[in-house]
Amino acid sequence: MIHYRKFSGTLVSLTGLRVGGSKESIEIGGLENTIIRHPINDLPYIPGSSIKGKMRSLLEHKYGKMTDKGEPCGCGQCMICRVFGPHKNTKHDLGPTRIIVRDSKLTQKSKDELETAQKEKGVFFAEVKTENLVNRRTGTAEHPRTQERVPEGAQFDFEIALRVFEGDEENAVIAFVKEGLDLLQQDYLGGSGSRGYGKVKLEYTVA
Repeated sequence: MIHYRKFSGTLVSLTGLRVGGSKESIEIGGLENTIIRHPINDLPYIPGSSIKGKMRSLLEHKYGKMTDKGEPCGCGQCMICRVFGPHKNTKHDLGPTRIIVRDSKLTQKSKDELETAQKEKGVFFAEVKTENLVNRRTGTAEHPRTQERVPEGAQFDFEIALRVFEGDEENAVIAFVKEGLDLLQQDYLGGSGSRGYGKVKLEYTVA
């Protein structure tokens, strides 16, 4: 390996953001769909796997690099495989996965704002949104369900480490990661994106 390059900055939620929690937390507050939280301090965070998986999926859709079964690319020859790793391919010669996406935790500013909201409004670092299914015949709302989501405006620290090996075209790899991040900002992160959730903005530098 030659060296590391680092993408670092802030991920801003421009709309409510929902990255789902575990089954064990569903009963908290009677919510059906909770967000993922840190197991010790209960603060919401965004797993690096969610960001990495979304970036990879969007790039694979753009370049048509999926299997007939809809699985990630495992050809071992394309830039997606080089950066993210070839799926289920143990006989490649690409070396280790180049990209390391860290978990994104709330910035201190957002943490302070949400702590104030908790004290003043009882908001537990998230908002609760009720959604309904509309009966197509009667036009009435049915089957209400509650969704927990990180509120609009919340900010998270964002970091990606990029491993550069001998033989890599460093500028091309960096440009490819930037392309994935740009696609993410055009699409959505987390669940329920078609209903307005998950629009994010990334402000970062590369060092």
